[in-house]
Amino acid sequence: MATAKEKKAEVKAHLKKLRSDLREMHLGVTEELTLPDPAEVKKAMTQMEQLLQVVEPKSARKSKK
Repeated sequence: MATAKEKKAEVKAHLKKLRSDLREMHLGVTEELTLPDPAEVKKAMTQMEQLLQVVEPKSARKSKK
């Protein structure tokens, strides 16, 4: 079982990557006036689901059923 410190580090890493990806999508929408690739959006959603599983492992499993 992961310690609180390990979970915090994992959550921070997920958030950092997700924030970077979302920033790129936002720049594309605002500056280039283009919509993000659907695959990129799906990837970001998957990352958010992974983050939720780290933060609340039992709740994440129950909500999918």
